[in-house]
Amino acid sequence: MTSNSIYQRVRYLCSDQRILGHGSALCHFVRGRQQNVFSSARYFAHVPSDEEKRKDEATKVDKEITAMEYAHTISELSKARLSALVVSTSSFGYLAATVPISYSTLAAASLGTALCSSSASCLNQIFEQDRDARMKRTAKRPLVTKKVFSTNGAYALAATTGLAGGTTLYFGTDPITTALGVGNIAMYAGAYTFLKPRSEWNTWVGAIVGAVPPVMGYVAANNGSGLFDIEAAIIGGTLFLWQFPHFFALSWMHRKDYARGGFQMVATNDTEKGCATADLITKYTYYLSTMPILSTLSGVTNSMFAIEGLFLNGYAIYVARKFNEERSNGSARKVFLTSLWYLPCWMILFLLHSKKWREGIENDENIDEDLIDILKKKVDGIRQKGRENCPHEVLAFGVDKEGHLQSENNSENLEKQCPVPLVGRNTDKHTS
Repeated sequence: MTSNSIYQRVRYLCSDQRILGHGSALCHFVRGRQQNVFSSARYFAHVPSDEEKRKDEATKVDKEITAMEYAHTISELSKARLSALVVSTSSFGYLAATVPISYSTLAAASLGTALCSSSASCLNQIFEQDRDARMKRTAKRPLVTKKVFSTNGAYALAATTGLAGGTTLYFGTDPITTALGVGNIAMYAGAYTFLKPRSEWNTWVGAIVGAVPPVMGYVAANNGSGLFDIEAAIIGGTLFLWQFPHFFALSWMHRKDYARGGFQMVATNDTEKGCATADLITKYTYYLSTMPILSTLSGVTNSMFAIEGLFLNGYAIYVARKFNEERSNGSARKVFLTSLWYLPCWMILFLLHSKKWREGIENDENIDEDLIDILKKKVDGIRQKGRENCPHEVLAFGVDKEGHLQSENNSENLEKQCPVPLVGRNTDKHTS
C-alpha cells in the first residue's frame, strides 16, 4: 500500500461517525492527533497544503513580474526615449565636426552620453517620486508603484550608470567631453530638479542641459578641442532654442497635472488665456528660425541651408502663431508634434550643407575612392532630380534645348548648386 493510500484511509476512519461515536473519548483522542497524522501522511505522500500552494503560486507570479518588467523598469528609470534623443544629438554633433569618422570614439561618446543621461534621469525620479505620485502622467512610474525597484535600488542604478558613463567618456574620448557629461548629470539632477518646484527658470536651466550633448559630440570628434568653435555654438544654440517651443507646448497640455505636482512652470503660473506661454512659444520659434541664416553667414553651411531653412521654419512659425491665436490643447499639440520632426530634419539638412563635411571628404586621402564613387552616384541621382525642379538654378544658369541645366557639368558652379555636393569642386579627384 502506498503512502498516499494510507493517508486517504486514515482520513476516512477519522471522519466516519459510524465507526467513531461523535462524543466518544476515542473520537476526541483520534481527532486530537488528526493533524499530526495528516502532516505525516502529507510528508511521505508529498501532498502540499493549501497554504503552501498559495505561497508557491505567489512566488511564481513574483518571478514572472520580475522577469518581464525588470528590463522595462530600468528603461523607465533611465527615461530611454529621452536618452535616445540625447544620444542622437550627441552623434549629430560628432558627425558635424569632422571627417573621417573614428568609429571607436563615436561609439564611446554615444555610449557614455547614454549612460550619463540614464543616471541623471534616474536621480531625477528619485528626488521627485513624491510629486510624481500626485500627477496622472507619472503616477505609474517605477518608484511610485515600487513594483520592482526600491529607492535604494534606484540609487544603485544611478550610481552604476553614472560611474560607467564617466569612465567610458574618460577612456574613450577626452577629459573635456567627460567633464561636460558628468557636469550635465549634476545640472539635471541637481540644479534643474531643485528649481522645478521653486522657479519658472527651471526651463531655461533644462534647455542648457539639452544643449550640451551635441557640443559633447563635437568636442569628442576634435579630441577635446573646439569647445568655443562657431560650429559648436551653432549646433548647441539650436538645441537650446528648440527646447522652448517643444517644452512650453508640452507643459501647456499638462498644466493641470504639473500644478498637482507642485511644479513651477510658465504654463502653471499663466492665466487661463495663456498669454505668457503663447508669447514665449512664438518668440523662441522666431529666434530658432534665424539659426540657418546665422550658420550660412558664419560660413559653416552653404547658402542653400538658409533657403531650405525658410521653408522648415516657416511651418514652425505658422503653428506657433496658430497657438498664439487659439491657445488650445489641440494647437499646443501641433506645436509639440512639429518640434518632434523639426529637429531631425534640421540636423540632416545641416550635415548635407556643411562645408566642413564636404571639405573633410575632399581632403581625406584615407577614404576609399570606390566608396566615394558609390556615394556620389547615389546622391547625384537624387540631387539631379532636385536641380531640374529648382527655380534658383534655372534662373541662375538657364537650361539647354533638351531641358537640362547648363551648369550640370561645370565644376566651377558647384558652389551655386543645390544641395551642396558631398564631393567638392575638383570632380576629377575621385573619378576612375
